[in-house]
Amino acid sequence: MCRKEHEMTLEQTIAAIRPLDEKSMAAARERFANIAMPLGGLGLLQDAIVQLAGVLGQPVPDISCRAAVVFCADNGVVAEGVTQCGQDITATVTENMGRGDSTVCLMAKHLKIDVFPVDIGVARKIQNEKVLQYNVRRGTADFAHEPAMTWDEAVKAIEIGINMAEMCAEKGYSLLIGGEMGIGNTTTSAAVTAALTGAPVAAVTGRGAGLSSEKLKHKIAVIEAALLLHRPNPHDPIDILHKVGGLDIAGLCGLYLGAAARRVPVVLDGVISCAAALLAARLCPQAVDFMVAAHRSDEPASVLLLEKLGKRPFLMAGMHLGEGTGAAAGVALLDLALAPYREMVSFADIGMEAYTPQK
Repeated sequence: MCRKEHEMTLEQTIAAIRPLDEKSMAAARERFANIAMPLGGLGLLQDAIVQLAGVLGQPVPDISCRAAVVFCADNGVVAEGVTQCGQDITATVTENMGRGDSTVCLMAKHLKIDVFPVDIGVARKIQNEKVLQYNVRRGTADFAHEPAMTWDEAVKAIEIGINMAEMCAEKGYSLLIGGEMGIGNTTTSAAVTAALTGAPVAAVTGRGAGLSSEKLKHKIAVIEAALLLHRPNPHDPIDILHKVGGLDIAGLCGLYLGAAARRVPVVLDGVISCAAALLAARLCPQAVDFMVAAHRSDEPASVLLLEKLGKRPFLMAGMHLGEGTGAAAGVALLDLALAPYREMVSFADIGMEAYTPQK
C-alpha cells in the first residue's frame, strides 16, 4: 500500500498536536455557572462538556456528526489456547459489521453514529465491500514464539489509524469512537498493559469472553513467558506493540493521535481501547487531553489503565463486549448532558440568584 500525498506520518501527527482552547473552556465553565442548575450538578458529564469545548474550540460543542471506527484483526497467540473460540469468528463478526448487524452497529443506528469497520489484520480475506480494506498482514504471529509483527508493520498500522482519523475529519465528523474486533485481543491488551505499566500479568489479565479458571491461569502463563522471551522496552511504545501487541491496538493508537492532531475528540471504549490510548499517551502525552473516558470495562486492567490516563469514566456497568459499545453508551450520556447545557434558562431569566461556591 503506497502512501498518498496527503497522508500524515506518525512523526508529523505528533508534531501537529496542540493544547486545548482555554477561552472556549472558560466560556463553557461560565455558562455552567449561570444556567439554572446546581453547581457541578452534571458531574463528570459537565467536565466532559468543558473538555469538548476546548477540543473543538466551541463554547457550545456540537458533536452531532459522529463516527465509530472499528479496527478488526486476528491474533496469532490464539494458537496457544488462550481463547474460548477460534479466530475464524473475527472474520465472521467483521463481515456482520459490514452488513450493519453487529452490536455496535445496532447501537450506533439509534445514536446516529456512522460505523466504519476496518480490516487492518483479519486472517482471511473479508467478503464485504463495506469493510475498509487496509490489511497490514493476515493476523499477527504467535508472540509466544516470535514477535507479533515487525517494527515497520507496527508503525504502518498506527499510521492507518491516523489516516482513518484524517478521513473522518475531512468528512466533517466532530466526534469519534474507536472500537475493535479480534479473537485473542484481551491477551494482547493484557501483555501491552503489563509491559507499559510494570504491573503483574495476573493483575491485568481477565477471562475475556468467558475463560474457565484453569484456562485463565494458562493465559497468564503464556503472557508471562512471552514478556520474558521478548523483553519489550517499557519506555518504547513501538517496541511493545511490535513484540506483544495487536494490529487493532496499533490502529486505535493511531486513531487517537490522528484525532488529536485534527482537534476531533475521541470517546474511549474498554480495556483494549484504553491500552491503545496509553500507548498513544506515551508517544504524545498531550493526546490525552482529546480523550473522553466512557466506561470502566469489567476486565481487570481497566482500572489501572484509566488511572494511568488520568481519566474517570461515566459508566461502571460491567460491560466487556468491545466493538466500541461502551463508548457508544458514553455518547448517549453526552447527548443527554448537552441538552440542558444548550437549552436551559439562566438564573437571571427566572429571577433567582446563582449558586456560589462555599468554602
